[in-house]
Amino acid sequence: MKALLFQITGCWLAFAALVAVNARAQSYDLLIKGAHVIDPASSVNARMDVAVSQGKIARVAADIRGSAAQVINADGLYLTPGFIDPHTHVFVGAQTGQFANGVNSVSPDDFTFRSGVTTVVDAGTSGWRSFPLFKKQVIDQSKTRILAFLNISGGGMTGAAHEQNLQDMNVDSAVATIRQYAAVIAGVKIGHYNGKEWTPFDNALNAAKQSGKPLFVECHLPEYSLEDQLARMRPGDMITHTFENIKERMPIVGDDGRVRPFVLEARKRGVLFDLGHGGAGFWFDQAVPAVKQGFWPNSFGTDLHRFSMNSAMKDMSNVMSKFMAMGLSLEEVVRIATWNAAQAIGHPELGALREGNPADIALFRLREGTFGFMDSVGNSISGSRKLEVEMTVREGKVVWDLNGLAAKKKGF
Repeated sequence: MKALLFQITGCWLAFAALVAVNARAQSYDLLIKGAHVIDPASSVNARMDVAVSQGKIARVAADIRGSAAQVINADGLYLTPGFIDPHTHVFVGAQTGQFANGVNSVSPDDFTFRSGVTTVVDAGTSGWRSFPLFKKQVIDQSKTRILAFLNISGGGMTGAAHEQNLQDMNVDSAVATIRQYAAVIAGVKIGHYNGKEWTPFDNALNAAKQSGKPLFVECHLPEYSLEDQLARMRPGDMITHTFENIKERMPIVGDDGRVRPFVLEARKRGVLFDLGHGGAGFWFDQAVPAVKQGFWPNSFGTDLHRFSMNSAMKDMSNVMSKFMAMGLSLEEVVRIATWNAAQAIGHPELGALREGNPADIALFRLREGTFGFMDSVGNSISGSRKLEVEMTVREGKVVWDLNGLAAKKKGF
């Protein structure tokens, strides 16, 4: 009887061991091996493997065993969550001279994946009246994940004349649209306004409050100071074009070369500062002294549109490299481009390589050499490191593969 009991116990132990082995050696859709993983959300900065199943992160570990439909050798490369760009203009259409449904916006898939970006937020190109068309025409047709800040102006960015119309800045209509599309709309935007009234700002803020979303401030209110704008903003609200130096808005760095005290106080209160590089929104005479004083952006909004992509901005990977040239570490720029941005837009399931999260991944190499980086007025600085994106994965699918890492190897 005792021998039989030992035999049964031994069988159960063997079965348990087999189950444990099978659990560790399961089958995956995609297995990326040997990359240096940087995932600030999980405090991971080490050589790891990443396994993907059914479009989700299945496991992140030092040595993942098991079969996979596709195995990628990423030795010598860095792997991070897919980058998040919270300031873009992608409501592309046929309207001449417009951003909303116009040619001044760009088709996101043409520019995102090649720079490691898997999620963008459109910065108020559409308003409460035009958002349904934007969703149908662009959001639903794109592989890039697209969220949006809803412009308080009903038509969105349709030109200066329309964007000055106070009657079109309807709080109730904006809130109703946000509630209808709550999963896609990340917040409310106040855009360009040239008048003296605070009505556009106040209406946008009220819509943000009622919908439980952040306010995204891009406006240049020439009659009001930057200090006044920041004072009205709440923790979690975002202001963009942080390092611009133009007459329409007071720059963040004063004549003494120091970041203004009220700017530091706003950041301490929880106001978020987005980069908003664009074609004219980034100046080294602001960014360099600010970075030296420990003030850098919470997110790397590129302000991607028809004009910025071929100017000093170029793309997300160039922006990240630019900030490394100014003194930030690789881990710091990855944090800004991933986890910081994900939290700012209210989507903590993005920007992190946690099990069960969407498998949005950027795989890149860090090139060494001498590289030049520009600002919006034609100044340049040099840097010794530059990100070059090798592969981008969006929900488990390879959507950008610079050198064919995922391709079948053939000898010809």
